Amino acid sequence: MSATQGMKQTARSGGVVDGQPGTSRRLLAPAVIWLLLLTVPIWFPWLGGYNLLATRALTLGLAAMGLNLLLGTSGALSFGQAAFFGLGGYAAGETLMHLAPSTPLAIVMGILIGGLAAAVLGPIAVRLRGIYFSMITIAFGQAFYFIVVNWNSFTGGEDGLLGFSRQPIDLGNFMLKLDSVQYYYLVLLCFAVVAGLIALLLRSPLGHAFIAVRENERRLKFLGVGARNLLWIAFTVSGMIGGLAGALYALLNNFISPAALHWTLSGDFVMMCVLGGMRSFWGPLLGATVYVLAENFLSSYTNNWMTALGVMFILIVLFFPKGLLGMLRARVKS
Repeated sequence: MSATQGMKQTARSGGVVDGQPGTSRRLLAPAVIWLLLLTVPIWFPWLGGYNLLATRALTLGLAAMGLNLLLGTSGALSFGQAAFFGLGGYAAGETLMHLAPSTPLAIVMGILIGGLAAAVLGPIAVRLRGIYFSMITIAFGQAFYFIVVNWNSFTGGEDGLLGFSRQPIDLGNFMLKLDSVQYYYLVLLCFAVVAGLIALLLRSPLGHAFIAVRENERRLKFLGVGARNLLWIAFTVSGMIGGLAGALYALLNNFISPAALHWTLSGDFVMMCVLGGMRSFWGPLLGATVYVLAENFLSSYTNNWMTALGVMFILIVLFFPKGLLGMLRARVKS
């Protein structure tokens, strides 16, 4: 498919990367998803879950959606998303400990630090393609990982950063205490804002250009469009979302450790995108939900839960390349 065809396809599908569902189905599916998300504290405990688990799935899904701007939309496989995720988490923790006891400020600092790191490293990474791009993003992530591990006086080293906690938010006449339910809705609010912005981005000419990079970069160069600049923008936005997710994750646990920057977590984010469907808008969230549920429930029965998840991943890649969401869409259409 040419770059122009890819851009036109996205324009017709209203930002949905693959498929062209009917108008009613396009409206019904998001409505059901948002209804389920809004009522999680009501129905999830009936299924044996709890609010912390749902919030964890939402934060990891947010990080995976940020990565998907590179992987699914722009066609660049990055293993550095955990670096921005971890930096956002440490930025939030350090802000609460040393700057100000403000949860909103901690979240903003997570976004800024994650985005700043991505903006600075992006021009180097986007000069490479394919496996070389993936390898240098691993190198960036591991560099941050070892800095955090060795900077014991500031980051807590291998023990992680302790001694901070999310603070209540004063809304004037109402104090948001941020207990488990209220914090879930705060994370959901952040998720909704980011999801809305990503949807607008995918419908914009810039979003169409991201897809054109994936479909036919050579054609873009022929037209005089700088693919590197486009990838750098996608890389930076992905880093900002990763930083936001990391900050929310650190505030969820009131703790952050170097494991949040390790490249294996980046591999988990890639797995979430592929499991759910990396060419679909909601695929990363679905993949993150499946991952978190498998981690929580399967691990209570066996220590080899990753083996079961790995088998599922292999089957999805072999038989359903559009992921679980693509499989569900195919069943609905049939």
